[in-house]
Order: sequence, then C-alpha cells, then structure tokens
Amino acid sequence: MAVWAISDLHLPARQKPMDVFGPQWTNHFERIRADWIERVQAQDVVLLPGDLSWAMHLEEAQEDLDRIGELPGTKILLRGNHDYWWSSIGRVRRMLRENCFALQNDSLFLDGVLFAGSRGWQIPAEAAVDGDDMRIYLRERQRLEMSLKSARARSETAPLIAMMHYPPRTESAEGFSDLLKRYGAEDVVYGHLHGAGLAGAIRGEVDGLRYHQVSCDGLDFHLARIRE
Repeated sequence: MAVWAISDLHLPARQKPMDVFGPQWTNHFERIRADWIERVQAQDVVLLPGDLSWAMHLEEAQEDLDRIGELPGTKILLRGNHDYWWSSIGRVRRMLRENCFALQNDSLFLDGVLFAGSRGWQIPAEAAVDGDDMRIYLRERQRLEMSLKSARARSETAPLIAMMHYPPRTESAEGFSDLLKRYGAEDVVYGHLHGAGLAGAIRGEVDGLRYHQVSCDGLDFHLARIRE
C-alpha cells in the first residue's frame, strides 16, 4: 500500500472557474485526474486534506464527491475552510462511496497504518490571548487530540500519518505540532497555502516530524507520494 496526498482540489460544483487565480489552474482537475489514474493503484490510500469543493450545500457537492470516489484507491477526506457543504459527519458519510472515508474527531487503521487529523486553524500570534481566532484554535486543538487519541487506542506502535488543512506550525510558533509529536505521528500532510504563501511553507523534517505541503498548485497538480 502506497500513501499519496493532494489538497485543495476546489472542484467546481457551482461552476466556479479556477483560472481566475491564474492560467496554471486551467483544466486543473483534468490534470490531477490523469496523474492519479496513471500512478495510484487500487490498494493505495490517497489523503485529501480539505477544500474539496466550492459547493455551499451537501447535495450540491454530490457530483464532486462522486468524481473523487470513482478514482483509484481508498480516499480519506478532511474538511477545509472552504468546505461549507460539510454538514453533520453522519450526513457527509452517507454521501460518500464505499472507498471514501471522512475523518472527524476519529481515526482509521488501514493495512497497518494509522490515519488521524483535524482541520486546524490559523496559529494565533504569541501575544493573542482571546478573540474568535483563539477560541477556534483551541477547539481545533481539542479535535486534533481526540483524533490522535482515537488512533493510539487502535495501536500504540503502528506508524501514524496525520492530516490537517491549515499549516500545523509556523517558523516561530509550534502550533499543533506539539500534539502531533506527543502522539508519535511520523508524517503530517497539509494544504491551504497557495501562490506566494507556498514560499514560506514548512517542509521536510523538523524536530522528528516530517511535514508535507500538498496544495495541488504547489505540486504542479500531481499527487505527492508520502509513503511507499
């Protein structure tokens, strides 16, 4: 089983053209789909950490979820900040094909590998002590820890791959990475960043944790291989 990842597909449920963000987005999903079909095998896992569809309501997202579901491999979905269609987790899961799973406060154990994660949030400045951003950040820390605890309840020793939508840390703030290290995650994949924001993305090994930035435009619309 190989593990792949790609984020921020921004599928056009409401026919929102992505090329308004630059010519590199022209026919972007067709390019992702071609690479996916060529490289991903049926036994593989593909991680999709958020911003999957522009749909505003769950029913509007069905076509986009089906487009993901028909591609090879087992897909693990996570909510992003633009996934407004993502309602109650029970309803979301009922819309998915049998080869797709949605993570929310829980975990998966597939072929000896644990998968956990949460959306995350912008990491507050060190001086910030209150406000909506801090409230959401602390809530997302709780959700991430619930997911990581769920994973470690399944196995204390199996390799653990974490998914987040927002960057889990910055150059100056540890953010969520203390939790990831505490529960023994080996790799974390994340998206959210685009364009100039990709230049400052955390990549590679930092303090024993491997960071993978997988926004699709930063990967030239090719899937990233996370694990053989």
